[in-house]
Amino acid sequence: MQFEVWAPQAERVTLQCEGVTHAMERDPGRSGWWTAEAEAGDGARYGFALDGGPLRPDPRSRRQPDGPEGLSAVVDQGRHTWRAQWPGRPLPGAVLYELHVGTYTPEGTLDAAAGRLDHLAELGISHVELMPLSAFPGRHGWGYDGVSPWAVHEPYGGPEALKRFVDRAHELGLGVVLDVVHNHLGPSGNFLPEFGPYFTETHHTPWGAAVNLDAPGSDEVRAYLLDSALAWLRDYRLDGLRLDAVHALADTRACHFLEELSAAVDALAAETGRPLFLIAESDLNDPRMITPRRENGLGLHAQWNDDFHHALHTALTGESQGYYADFARDPFAALAKTLTGGFFHDGGYSGFRGRRHGRPLDRARMPAHRLLGYSQTHDQVGNRALGDRLSASLSPGLLACAAALTLTAPFTPMLFMGEEWAAGTPWQYFTDHTDPELAEAVRRGRRREFAAHGWAEEDVPDPQDPATRERSCLDWSEPGREPHARVLAWYRELIALRRTQADLTDPDLADIKVAHDARARWLAFRRGDVRVAVNLGEEPAAIPLGPRPARVLAAWDPVDAPGPDGLLHLPGRSCVVLEQD
Repeated sequence: MQFEVWAPQAERVTLQCEGVTHAMERDPGRSGWWTAEAEAGDGARYGFALDGGPLRPDPRSRRQPDGPEGLSAVVDQGRHTWRAQWPGRPLPGAVLYELHVGTYTPEGTLDAAAGRLDHLAELGISHVELMPLSAFPGRHGWGYDGVSPWAVHEPYGGPEALKRFVDRAHELGLGVVLDVVHNHLGPSGNFLPEFGPYFTETHHTPWGAAVNLDAPGSDEVRAYLLDSALAWLRDYRLDGLRLDAVHALADTRACHFLEELSAAVDALAAETGRPLFLIAESDLNDPRMITPRRENGLGLHAQWNDDFHHALHTALTGESQGYYADFARDPFAALAKTLTGGFFHDGGYSGFRGRRHGRPLDRARMPAHRLLGYSQTHDQVGNRALGDRLSASLSPGLLACAAALTLTAPFTPMLFMGEEWAAGTPWQYFTDHTDPELAEAVRRGRRREFAAHGWAEEDVPDPQDPATRERSCLDWSEPGREPHARVLAWYRELIALRRTQADLTDPDLADIKVAHDARARWLAFRRGDVRVAVNLGEEPAAIPLGPRPARVLAAWDPVDAPGPDGLLHLPGRSCVVLEQD
């Protein structure tokens, strides 16, 4: 087979395959590329040496059996026989479920996670969103420190296990989305700078030098990331990608990398006949991110909407630290604004940032499904000092209200694993860095960060302690007992309602009307003929819904439809979904 590698600054490159060394030749048709022929089948170990230096793994390696610092292995993508005939599943109308393979089950593997997919199918989920799978040093971690962007983390099961997972998901009617990281590589085991200008000092990010998207040599770096994205979608039959922190992609070129990527993904969708989509994590609140390319946008298909989360979180908890401060001034008004306008920060002043932030969405033209809404995510739980979920501090009734707002809001809803049964397990920040100095630096940095916010250092979990990861694994005995079972039944009921009530998937933001009373702590909104009301207060609330006859579609506590006076009498910490004639 032919091996190739981009190493534009090297004078000599050799390939070692199965212990045999081969001199590589410059490719006359592609500047900076080297090629060589060698006998190799599936699983053959190989690596490259630049100018007589140490043997390094392939930057485009599809498998790292001994970790990202070891030799690469050849992967024959044609060996797997796909079972499911999968036409694809588009984003409009979807319900996503964010899942971390390493803690979804105690085993922490793709095969073990595949064995629990029936639960998601019964719940009514449409797509599983996997947190990053790229290879990283050690066994356990969140996945955002990957250093082999093309390879499946071996402790999770490697490439074949991912194919088995996707096959099982598709058999159950579930799409699969993968979280990928293009804005940085992890701090340990990153050999890309030895091969070429993958990073540039022209820009800096929270992780150091930026990925080179616009400096000399950036054509090949962009192709490296773009080809990786397409390979995940094509070779593993994934349905979409979630792009981590795209606001950290520094690119001054006329055609932004994200626009180039969206065009390539749309072309692959046309080629395969399957709907494919890209979901951005963006802190910019810039509608151009999710505006089609034909309308001069970047053409991504959706983005996470932290504004909805922050407004909902402050209304539920009363927290006001950090970035919650802007929302906590009037959380019910903030929640109403996001429900009707998508963004809370749409050009106004942000006290947290000390400047104006964002830009308004065109409610008449932007379909609401392009924004993802959620009450919890890996970030919003795991980046807390103790990794405490909402279930650690809120009553089941308030958790039911959070579910009602998330699953009936105009956005594409997303759940974080375990949320659907009010999991009692935390989800904490854990690492398994093999570099002792890096491990200690992360441990100290984490504790100093939260000590500055009043936490005792000894109370902050040690990321390197295996017990931190173990505490974060879901407890699968919980869904069968109370109060978890009741919460799970409520999530199932709401998701089923979303499937049967067309008004709940109507993408028209301009059609939504919201009323609220911050003092009484209730909020209600209208979507077509559907009315949703939540009472976050302890006392019953009388909520005016109007004189039109109504019937209850779903309720957390027993509640009667409004009488002739149009008043809904809703118990404290409760919620209801109704349909009016």
